[in-house]
Amino acid sequence: MEAIHGWISIPFSSIYTAALTGNSLILLAVRRTPSLHQPMYYFLSMLALTNVGLTLSTMPTTLAVLWFDHRLIGFNACLVQMFFLHFFSVVESSVLLAMSFDRFVAISNPLRYAAVLTNSVIISIGLAIVAHATLSLFPVPFLIKHPNFCPGNNFLSHSFCFHLDVMRRACADVSISIHYGLCVVVSTGGIESLLIVLSYSLILHMVMGLASPREHIWALNNCISHILAVSSLFQLSPCP
Repeated sequence: MEAIHGWISIPFSSIYTAALTGNSLILLAVRRTPSLHQPMYYFLSMLALTNVGLTLSTMPTTLAVLWFDHRLIGFNACLVQMFFLHFFSVVESSVLLAMSFDRFVAISNPLRYAAVLTNSVIISIGLAIVAHATLSLFPVPFLIKHPNFCPGNNFLSHSFCFHLDVMRRACADVSISIHYGLCVVVSTGGIESLLIVLSYSLILHMVMGLASPREHIWALNNCISHILAVSSLFQLSPCP
């Protein structure tokens, strides 16, 4: 569809602009508003920062194809793009899990909420998320550099470097890399999605156990936006 790349670039550019602008405004609002200096909004800021990273991971090559018909990327640059794409995907999944834990503590024990989720605890959670994503994905580029790639078999199906797409271009046995990628998917998207579902199931169970309708409304208002964010963002996160 090269003939209409210019038209196709309009919705892509609009989506990228909206993603960068919207998430940047969230970060700015949380930073400049003292009343938003709370655990829930710190996790929201982590999620917004992750979405900015995901957007910047795919935007350059996608728009380069649509705007300038530039279809080439160096192998090392491809590995870097692939690492950050999947890195931010894993981080996003972990942040969504942290957000579900945040709401579970807020609903189950609101009086000790501030004492449990202190700034030091939130920083530790953030560092643990980054360390988990880095250690999980660090071997991936080295596993991909090992196989041989056949000449002429270097056409990618996406406008960015995606792990499975790159692996399909290898001539050698890539079963180790594929199995490792599967392990990363199971240990992040699989286990974390189950924990997220479990967290919100427990939250809904506690909400239904509340006595008054006013308490029901208060509890649902505290977690409904998180449930919507999880149900939408978690489905859109690419996996290795």
